[in-house]
Amino acid sequence: MINVTKTFLPTIEAYQSYLNRAWEKVWLTNRGELTLELENKIKETYKINNIIITNNGTIPLQIALKLLGNQGEIITTPFSYVATTSAIIWENCKPVFVDIHPEYLSIDESKIEAAITPKTTAILATHVFGNPCHVDAIEKIAKKHNLSVIYDAAHCFGVTYNNNSIFNYGNISTCSFHATKIFHTGEGGAMFCNDKDLYHKLFYSHNFGHKGPLDFHGLGINAKISELQSAMGLAVFDNLDHIFSERKKVVEFYLNNLNFDALATMKIRENTEWNYSYFPVIFNSEEELLKVQKKLNEAEIFPRRYFYPSLNTIEFVKGETMPISESIASRIVCLPLYVGLENEQLKQITEIINSIC
Repeated sequence: MINVTKTFLPTIEAYQSYLNRAWEKVWLTNRGELTLELENKIKETYKINNIIITNNGTIPLQIALKLLGNQGEIITTPFSYVATTSAIIWENCKPVFVDIHPEYLSIDESKIEAAITPKTTAILATHVFGNPCHVDAIEKIAKKHNLSVIYDAAHCFGVTYNNNSIFNYGNISTCSFHATKIFHTGEGGAMFCNDKDLYHKLFYSHNFGHKGPLDFHGLGINAKISELQSAMGLAVFDNLDHIFSERKKVVEFYLNNLNFDALATMKIRENTEWNYSYFPVIFNSEEELLKVQKKLNEAEIFPRRYFYPSLNTIEFVKGETMPISESIASRIVCLPLYVGLENEQLKQITEIINSIC
């Protein structure tokens, strides 16, 4: 069976060596030495000012919206995982959708200003499949209209734009360290922020609002990661070069062997060092996609319709029509991409797709 992804696992011995340190300290949570070490490794490697590792990748979005959303209208993308929109609604804000760029697949920055109203408080944009939004244009719009910018960078570990980590853009950026991601802690995530005052709010917000053991800065929630998760992160981190290089090989195989006269994939934004997080293919029609999916499934190959459906169409939102997002969502699928995929398996995948397209 070939699934769309497969969790990368370090050797059990490597994981155990980090766990042993937690056992020796008898310290399993509340920002122990493994969590601090992992944060420092990420900061130093990717030249990031501030990071807070969290217990999943959704709660950073919720904390960001709690601090910056002010229960207002949040301009966002309909082409993302459901967590992007559900976090907005969960924090008593209103999602206002803007359609996407047909090639980059991220929010179309040229359509953002038309969606701004007196109730708009923030822009929440997704770097789709690790492909950066037009961050320069979004920053100009946000400054012009005094709006905050939050980036859902769930897929972006290792991505740089203009030689700068993509996590350094926006007022707050968030990432997922879920088991299916390039870098993972089993379950986890992170939030990034350059402003010291805002970072302080993020920090106490993720730890019940604590100011020492007996006092509080303000309202908070429990978003802390455990040492068991951080141990996994450290063990995975040691293998990142191998992970990136192996995923790059898979992407290059697809690019060299699929028939792109009959298919499309996303265009990577200029000046981006991409991380090979997903490989989406866009078919000419949903009918064609379903034919390919059926044939692949018969061969025990399971790509994923990702992202589907377009978020403006889900029941608890019911947003305005977004023709580009709805069209792309109906025709896009992410192909298997993980460390360990063999050329024979990739050849089987590409031959099935090419035979139908």
